[in-house]
Amino acid sequence: MLRTRIITALVLLIVLIAVLASGSWLAFAVLTGVFFAVASWECLRLFGNKIPLAGTVIWVAAFVWLVYSGSFKQNMVLPGICVAIWALRLTPSLGFGLPPQDSVTNKFLTGIYGIALLGAFLAILALFERSVLYMFSVMMLVWIADVGAYFSGKAFGRRKLAPSISPGKSWEGAIGGGLLVVLAGLVSLAVPALNDTFAVQLYQKWGVIGMIAVLLIVVAASVVGDLFESQLKRRAGMKDSSNLLPGHGGVLDRLDALIPTVPLAVLVSHWI
Repeated sequence: MLRTRIITALVLLIVLIAVLASGSWLAFAVLTGVFFAVASWECLRLFGNKIPLAGTVIWVAAFVWLVYSGSFKQNMVLPGICVAIWALRLTPSLGFGLPPQDSVTNKFLTGIYGIALLGAFLAILALFERSVLYMFSVMMLVWIADVGAYFSGKAFGRRKLAPSISPGKSWEGAIGGGLLVVLAGLVSLAVPALNDTFAVQLYQKWGVIGMIAVLLIVVAASVVGDLFESQLKRRAGMKDSSNLLPGHGGVLDRLDALIPTVPLAVLVSHWI
């Protein structure tokens, strides 16, 4: 299993490096579109859609149209909608539960999550439009939080964060992930090469307190994204969103924590 995970990760890394090295925005947009297509298909399967491929075609068509129009680059309506979706509908689901898969409410929720997914992948393109460094500076916050949560949870985890959804996650792990992100943000302030990164830009606009506050909100959003996908998988009786990434599961399994965070980062970046 470990060997398979490593091989898959290396292949994905090589593809990503090749696309970034090309310096082509179009190549990166196509790669993002491919991942969005797979994530959409996985999403529809998790929601119990009977014909996920047909739904995927519709969502990909919407993605292509929005990319072609270029409206996502400056228009903050979609990122704002995504943030509202997570705050008002998807986050409360962690406490209230999900509707039955065969219900009308579930079909409505499928569309809502689909919009959040679309907005997230367009947000990745918007961050890339600014710079590769800036895009990765946002993504790294999520990955650092995940690493911090894993080791903190292993060492100190006692209180379950959401036992009915993801028994392995603990409050101590989430707090440890947040602290590690804050530490990384503070360290980045001392590195001149990182001036055009999300954390440093937050500091320059709102100071240390403002930077820490936003970083902790980003970490909280990443935890919610992770838990929501776990909730979907538990309801569907699926261990992974798919098996398209050998050793890793599916695209949603790898990017679930980014889905609520990147639209939020785009919105905050617009303000600063």
